[in-house]
Amino acid sequence: MLRASAGFASAPPFPVRNVGALAYGCAVDLQTPADFGPAGDPPRALSPSRAADFMTCPLLYRFRVIDRLPEPPTTATARGTLVHAVLERLFDHPAAGRTPAAAREMLVPEWERLAEAEPGLAALFSDDSERDRFVAEAAAALDGYFTLEDPKRLEPAQREWYVETELESGLRLRGYIDRLDMTRAGDIRIVDYKTGRVPREAFEASALFQMKFYALVIWRTQGVIPRLLQLMYLSDGEVLRYSPDEADLRATQRKLEALWQAIERARLTGDWRPRPSRLCDWCRHKELCPEFGGTPPPLPERRDAAPSPAPA
Repeated sequence: MLRASAGFASAPPFPVRNVGALAYGCAVDLQTPADFGPAGDPPRALSPSRAADFMTCPLLYRFRVIDRLPEPPTTATARGTLVHAVLERLFDHPAAGRTPAAAREMLVPEWERLAEAEPGLAALFSDDSERDRFVAEAAAALDGYFTLEDPKRLEPAQREWYVETELESGLRLRGYIDRLDMTRAGDIRIVDYKTGRVPREAFEASALFQMKFYALVIWRTQGVIPRLLQLMYLSDGEVLRYSPDEADLRATQRKLEALWQAIERARLTGDWRPRPSRLCDWCRHKELCPEFGGTPPPLPERRDAAPSPAPA
């Protein structure tokens, strides 16, 4: 059985901004007008999700960031939102009360809170039996969490923590970290919960990209390289851990700046070409993709002609 390292408990010695009151759906994806401006305007920031979109398929990035096409929630994304919300609020309980039973008892109230804030979530289910099956699947993911670590032994420094930095190029990096733990000596562990499947070994680097992104932001803003990056795959009961070094984070910055250059070229030329892969079967915009006989909508007219941050 995998257990979290002991000692990650105290608060960070640097200023933090906690946005735990935000709903997980919007916090994780960072698809808000404040981030990207009106449809057609140049993007103003890069999050791990949007960086992954462009690397997966430039046309997908365009649909989400430039066109701002709506994407109703799915049961899979809703389950992740619910599990994340419960795990965030579980640590509001005294240590002795952080039990599997307590987490399960939180599921329905948390779901009702989320569904009230986002009506599209409630529309996912036609009757109570479907919702009950959905809640049972979320409960199974929570049970998996308790096989990986004992939350009674932890006092996270931050939960659902907003981080942001600006590179020399003017590109802003921003995102939300599920959990940040810190030892008394100042060692940092970044933790991310996953309700999907553990990636095959060939795709581990892609899975760790998000974590290196967060580590880079913390290093640039706080001057501290996190000691441990930890991806917790709750449904599979497995943990993927990685210890970054300065070379890793410098390489991540170079990759992000090269990625931003590619995004800028696509924005200026209008060349958002699709990149077909197995992931196309799960794309919400497949019917608009030329690879499948679709036609993308016309590019929206930019309302702000000011240039986006110049790539390095």
